[in-house]
Parts: sequence; C-alpha cells; structure tokens
Amino acid sequence: MVFSSLTFLYLFLPLTLAAYYLAPARARNGVALVASLVFFAWGAPRFVLVLVAGCLLDYVIGQRLVPEATGATAGRRRWLTIGLVGNLALLLYFKYANFGVEQLNALLALAGREPLAWTRVALPIGISFFTFQKISYLVDVFRGTAQPAANFGRYLLYIALFPQLIAGPIVRYHDVATQLESRQCDAEDRLAGAWRLALGLAKKCLLANPLALLADQAFAAAPGTLGAGAAWAGLYAYALQIYFDFSGYSDMAIGLGRMMGFRFLENFDFPYISRGMVEFWRRWHISLGNFMRDYLYIPLGGNRVSPARRNFNLWVVFLLSGLWHGASWNFVVWGAWHGLWIVADKKLAGPRHAPRKRPAVLAVPVTFLLVLIGWVFFRAETLPAAATYLRALTGLAATAAATPLPALTDPRTMTAMLLGTGLAFAPLLIGREPSHEWTVADGTPGAAGRILLRTAATMTLIGLSTLPLLLGGFNPFIYFRF
Repeated sequence: MVFSSLTFLYLFLPLTLAAYYLAPARARNGVALVASLVFFAWGAPRFVLVLVAGCLLDYVIGQRLVPEATGATAGRRRWLTIGLVGNLALLLYFKYANFGVEQLNALLALAGREPLAWTRVALPIGISFFTFQKISYLVDVFRGTAQPAANFGRYLLYIALFPQLIAGPIVRYHDVATQLESRQCDAEDRLAGAWRLALGLAKKCLLANPLALLADQAFAAAPGTLGAGAAWAGLYAYALQIYFDFSGYSDMAIGLGRMMGFRFLENFDFPYISRGMVEFWRRWHISLGNFMRDYLYIPLGGNRVSPARRNFNLWVVFLLSGLWHGASWNFVVWGAWHGLWIVADKKLAGPRHAPRKRPAVLAVPVTFLLVLIGWVFFRAETLPAAATYLRALTGLAATAAATPLPALTDPRTMTAMLLGTGLAFAPLLIGREPSHEWTVADGTPGAAGRILLRTAATMTLIGLSTLPLLLGGFNPFIYFRF
C-alpha cells in the first residue's frame, strides 16, 4: 500500500485516524502499531515476521548496550557488533543477493562455466529505510545519546510506524523517544498535518507523475534515436520528478505523523538552489545525509584527519550511499560522481566553507548541471544505457530518425514542468525560502476564517490530486528499488 493510492487515502487512513482519535491516550500506541503492521503486511504478509523478529532481536540487544547491563565496554561492544551484523546481513541478503549472484554468474560465463541456479529474492518494501533506523537506535543506545525503549511494543512502533516506514524520512530514536511515551494531538496538529499531507500528495500526483511520463519516454528511447533537445528535456523532467516524488512522500510522512501527534524533522530544503555539492547534500534527503555523517563519516575520522584521509572518507561515504540506493553499478557510479564533486567542493572552498558567498548566478547553474549529469546514472538501467544517454545529451548520438516524445506535447506534463520549475527554484524567484507551514493563531481576529480557508484549500488539493487516480492515471512507485 502506498500513500498515493485510493485504498490508502479513502479506506485505510480514515479508519486508522478514526480508531486513533477515538481511543484513549494510553491506547493510541497500540492502535498505531496495529495499523502500521497491517499497512506493512498489505502487499507481502510474510515479511511482517522478518520485521517483527528483527525488531525483537534489536530490543533484546538494546537492553544490553547500557553500561549498567554488562559493565565492561568490551561486552557492550560485542553486543553492538552482533546487532549491527544481524541487521546488515538481512539488508545484504534481501537487497544485494540477486546482484551478487548476477556478478558471479557473469564471471562464470567468462570462464566458460555453467551459471548458478538461483531463485530471485523478493525485496521487503522500505528495508533500506528501517534498517538504518534500527542501526541508529543500537548505536545511540551504545553511545548513551538515547535510552533503550521501555518495552518491545514501543520499539516496534518506532520502527514500523507507517508514515515513515516505506520512504522515510529516516527518524532517529532520540528524536521521537519522548513522543513515543506521550504526545499531544490537538485540532491544530490535525489541520496542519492534513495540509502537509495535501501538499505532498499534490507534489506526487500533480507534478511528479506527469513529469515521469516524459522522463520514462526519454530514457526508453532506442539508442541513436534521441536528439539533444529531447534528451535534456527528459533529464530535466526526471530531476523534477524525483525531487517532487521524494519530497512529496516526505511531506506526506511529516503530515501523517503530525496528524497523530508526531513531529518529524524536515527532509528536503529546496536542494536545487544549492551553490555547491556540499550545500546540495545539506538540502537533499537531509535525514540520509545526517545518518551518513553521524554513523559513518565521523566514526571514520570525519574532518579530524589529514586532508587525504578526509577525502578518502568522503569517497567511502558516497560510494556506500550510492550502493544503499540500489544494487547496481549505476548507483555506485552515481555515488562516486557525488563523492568526486564533494571532495572538489571542499578543496575549492578551503577551511572555511562558505557557499553563500558564491554568486548564485554562476554557482547554482553549475551545481544543478552536475546534479543533472549524476541523475543520468541514477535513472538509467545499466551503465551502457547511461553512456548512451550522455552521448545523446551532446547531440552526437542521433544516427536515425528522432524518437517522438508524446509527453512533450501533453498539456498536463508541460504544466507540471512549468509549475515544478517555479516551486523547485522558488527561493531564487521570490528572494526567500517559503515555508510549508500554514498555522493559524487561535483567538486572533479572522482566525476562524483562516481555519475555514485552510480546510477548504486542503480538501481541494486532495480532491485535485486524487482525480487522476480515479481516472486510472500513471502512478509509479519509485521506492521499490530502495
């Protein structure tokens, strides 16, 4: 089940919220947990056992990571190692076993040997996201920055909570530990959450989905049949698509959490206005960047080591970040591409990194161009396909009649392109960064009218966003790869 589906919006969500709001405060965690397990089990019930069993192991280990439980640091470190290895082993098996066997069979074919017989492993949805949350919990308890969960149900709810389960943001335990114990959910929270849900749904259904049509047509074009103009249009459409799809899901997660009293941290902050790659990664998928910084880059030495070692650490972080996104050499190259420019950005900036001092008229287009080229590797299915698309961008690859891209003449796609450009680069156009929030101060003059206006706007946006779903419109879910 995905957020941008009629089943979720008009069946699962209303029933869940009704049960949640009607339940007494002490029972709401239970309602949220049951709903979350039903949500996860909707498409593949067998994976619920994997999720629950893994969480049970984490919970047991977490109790042994506090100093009072085992005393010596060495004993706690052994338990931490067991927990990390167990979680990473599950991730490696489910996400990378197929890739590993494919590479092994390729080597066997070169040696003239028969390929290994292999039944492909199905990927549990959201495993990349909730594995990182499980790792952050164990490490934070070991470091003492978080206390272990008071009971197993509370820990399971932290991992399985449906708003952030399938596509993030990656929520760290110490950020929501207090909220898991008790939280307020008043009318303002419900209204603010519904508005944020509507914004995210609009990004997904009204912008990302129409843009996906153009991107898919461009990347599916036969080699040698894609002109430079069409190639750049398709790539730009994909850049907007993945931004609005991913940030839209984050918006929906934040809104859904707010409707239940949870406050999740922001995950996107207008990344395409960045003036360098370092700034881009402070604005793009913020929760992943923070995770990689705190649980990989800093433990490797961070900035406390020599420049050469620091650059090596950055490369390791971004290579693993690329591989985390998908089991393909394309993602490795994408990670290496970003690692290259992160290192260059830091070197050019010197010890006092100040991208804001760079003139936006030059720095923003250059950074965006580098991001666009990286998206080629992220979107293409194979490295040869990525190389072919890069040649198409130069205008040197067209050897046959140009492939028509029907989406280029589709009013809905072109409208999404225009609106998406305005929203993605809004801070540059209006001179400030607009807020997603729409709060109403009760008791002030006109508050009742503003509440009615926000409610009407929310319902209108949800209605417009679900209209394409009712008509059977294109609605891809790109996170199955993650």
